Amino acid sequence: MAIPECLTCQIVRQDRLMYEGPAAAVVLATYEGELGVWPGHAPEIVAMGDGVLRIHRTEADGGATQRIVVRGGYAEVTPGLVIVLADHACDVEDIDPERARTSRERTVALRDALPAGDHGRAYYEDKIAWCDLLLAHAGDAEARAPERG
Repeated sequence: MAIPECLTCQIVRQDRLMYEGPAAAVVLATYEGELGVWPGHAPEIVAMGDGVLRIHRTEADGGATQRIVVRGGYAEVTPGLVIVLADHACDVEDIDPERARTSRERTVALRDALPAGDHGRAYYEDKIAWCDLLLAHAGDAEARAPERG
């Protein structure tokens, strides 16, 4: 079997298909660390962790790297395809730090209004962790701005 020249990459959130297109390589932020995927990679299913997924575009598509913050989910890898089903995903370029801070503050207040043993607190803990992850990577787009010029 011939190795494909590039990968097809799909990033799917709960609400929509976030990205679909060719990739020279994809670096997944898995539960166990980063996993680099190139065309011809052995089939594999991995649990996604918290971090930045990187899509390295093909030379025909400009060769840029797209960075997407992800939290949880799964990825299926085949020799020519990477499908990420993410619990949460946001392009680094689209992070709004003020919105993430405001959302975090409201969520902390909602969580703290529940009794300590209430299982509903888990939902809010997950949302707080997502806001923290967004805030941790909010400066990535500005820090890389000179590279794009």
